[in-house]
Amino acid sequence: MSQVSPWFERRFDLSFPVALRPNILTRVRGTPARLEEILRGASRETLTLKPQGKWSAQEHAGHLLDLEPLWLARVEDYVKGSDELTVADLQNRKTDEANHNARPLNKILTEFRSAREKLMRRADRLDAELFSRAIPHPRLKTPMRLVDHLYFVAEHDDHHLARIWELVSPAK
Repeated sequence: MSQVSPWFERRFDLSFPVALRPNILTRVRGTPARLEEILRGASRETLTLKPQGKWSAQEHAGHLLDLEPLWLARVEDYVKGSDELTVADLQNRKTDEANHNARPLNKILTEFRSAREKLMRRADRLDAELFSRAIPHPRLKTPMRLVDHLYFVAEHDDHHLARIWELVSPAK
């Protein structure tokens, strides 16, 4: 049984100052390295084990990759001044249908690192003032600044990294 709180039960305190932007960008930028570190040395059997029919460690890693287009689309929502952030597929069909367990782990990790670098290059090119722009989040029904969106990405990353750690860690 996982000790990681279910994602959809999470609430987010978005009262922090925009000045934390460099810290948040560093967290988001560092996820590929942290993911690689957690998965390093795990056997294929451990990586693809699906306890209670839930996602395996490798499927969680694939899910991080699967969401990169959404995160980038939402950054573009801020650039365009959209009325609402791009809606996510709350059923996670892309991950469920991707068969990540049949793929080589190194390919998932390489693709994730590349996609995350693309997201970070885009964020790095934006004017600092844009990080204060707020757009309603479709599920949370609350305005999110661009800096909040990137915090949300970091929290989502950490949620899955914690779950992956539970799945591959020898000490339970």
